[in-house]
Amino acid sequence: MKIALMDSGIGLLAAAAAVRKLRPDADLVLSSNPASMPWGPRTPEKITELALGCCRAAAAYEPDALVIACNTASVHALATLRTELEPGLPVIGTVPAIKPAAALGGRVAIWATPATTGSAYQRGLICDFGGTAEVTEVACPGLADAVEHGDDDAITTAIANAAARTPVGTDTIVLGCTHYELVEDRIRAAVAPTASPALTFHGSADAVAAQALRRIADPTRIGTGTLTVLHAGVHATLPEAAALYPQGRSLATLIP
Repeated sequence: MKIALMDSGIGLLAAAAAVRKLRPDADLVLSSNPASMPWGPRTPEKITELALGCCRAAAAYEPDALVIACNTASVHALATLRTELEPGLPVIGTVPAIKPAAALGGRVAIWATPATTGSAYQRGLICDFGGTAEVTEVACPGLADAVEHGDDDAITTAIANAAARTPVGTDTIVLGCTHYELVEDRIRAAVAPTASPALTFHGSADAVAAQALRRIADPTRIGTGTLTVLHAGVHATLPEAAALYPQGRSLATLIP
């Protein structure tokens, strides 16, 4: 079994670690283009072009499924990617977990990149699944880039900025960018003084990993637990920043 994941950078680590937890034997192909980050300020056309490049590089390894482990790419490029690659290769997008987060109502904050925040795609999800919840979109400029580079001071600043704009009494935070799942503990600490004591978080990694495995034509195939890392289609290694996060450290033991 072989699962490919693509993202602008190391945001794919969360979903890759979730796949490994479910199927330790799975061969993983991680395809990204960190030199092109951040994708958020780019046009939808450029985001689609970059996502296509990462996906084509991953598809060359003939995976059983391809995870678009990037909310921004899913918002702007998912339809194009599916048109090119399906039905031969199942393509699984990453959708902000608004539906389960809003199921119980209350105050819900969606932390996302500026490109995703306010997008027609996210507003549509809020309209369709927000229900009775009081939903607030919280743009987090600079946070994904800071996580990508392991810049501790920039991470602290970006999180503090977003926390200050998160409504008092927030019951649920949706992590609408895969990079944010790598620093969930730091986000929790930053909002704790003003959030609900019962604050819960909703990421996408676990659900996306499970969906990828469901989409595989032959789930009985056994892999050998290898790891292939591609940067702009060229063989690479996990970046140093990956070791700063638990998800990255869990993948470092895989066979290159």
